[in-house]
Amino acid sequence: MTSSRTPDASEEIPAATLVIFRNGRIDERPEILMVVRSRRMSFAGGAAVFPGGRVDEADRVLARSIAHQWEDDDQAAHRICAIRETLEETGLAIGFREAISAQDAEKARRMLLTEEALQPVLDRFGWTLDLDALTPFARWLPRGITAHRVFDTWFYLADTGTGNVEITVDATENTRLFWVSAQAALDMAESGEISIIFPTRRNLERLAQFDSYAAAKAQAERIPVRTITPQTVQIGDRQRLTIPEGLGYPITSEDFDDVQRG
Repeated sequence: MTSSRTPDASEEIPAATLVIFRNGRIDERPEILMVVRSRRMSFAGGAAVFPGGRVDEADRVLARSIAHQWEDDDQAAHRICAIRETLEETGLAIGFREAISAQDAEKARRMLLTEEALQPVLDRFGWTLDLDALTPFARWLPRGITAHRVFDTWFYLADTGTGNVEITVDATENTRLFWVSAQAALDMAESGEISIIFPTRRNLERLAQFDSYAAAKAQAERIPVRTITPQTVQIGDRQRLTIPEGLGYPITSEDFDDVQRG
C-alpha cells in the first residue's frame, strides 16, 4: 500500500515484509509465499519478492494505541505493516488472535483497500492483533546498490499451520502469487523463470537450509537481528557484493556484475 506522503529520493524508507510458511505439498520441504511485482513498479519491478511494503503513519498510530501491550512502538508498527500488507496483497489474515475464515478475510481485505488502514478493520470485525506470531528474521538496508529509494526493511517469519491456503493477487502492485519451496524458487531464478534481487536471493538461500518452519524460527530466535548493509569488495580483478558473516546466511557474497539490484 502506498503512503499518501511521497518520500524524498534520498530518504531511507521504513518497511516490513513477511515470509509466510505452509506445509509442503510435493515433498517434506515447507513452502513459502512469493509475489511477483508489477513491471510498472519503480522498485523491483517484475521481481519475485515476499509480501510487504512501507510503514504508513496509520501503522504507527495503531502501534501507539496498543502501547500498553507492546512497549516498542517502532517494532509494533513494522509488524502491523507486515500484517496489513499481507492481507492487502494476498488475502491472508496472518497475525490475528482469532480464527478467521477465508470469507471474512476477503471482506476485511476489501475494507482495507478502501480505508487504507488496519484499525477500522479491527474495529469492524472485532479482531485483535497477535504481534508475537511474527518472528524477526532479518533487517536489510541496501544503501548504494540501487538507483531507487532505499528501503530499511524488517523481515519476519510466520506460519499458516496448514497446507491448503486460499490466496488471490491484488492485481495492482503485484501480478502473481505462488507457493514454492525456497530451493525451488532459487532453481526458478537460475532457469530464468523468475527474477530475484540480491536481498531476496540471500534470504532464499538462508531459508533453503530449513526442513520446517520450526527450524527456521529456532535459528531466527538464536541469531540476533543486525542491520545488513551490503558492501562492495575488490577481490583480485573482480568486485563482489558482500554481507557480514555470522548472521545465518550460507552464501555471503556475489559477483557484482551478476547482482540484480532492483
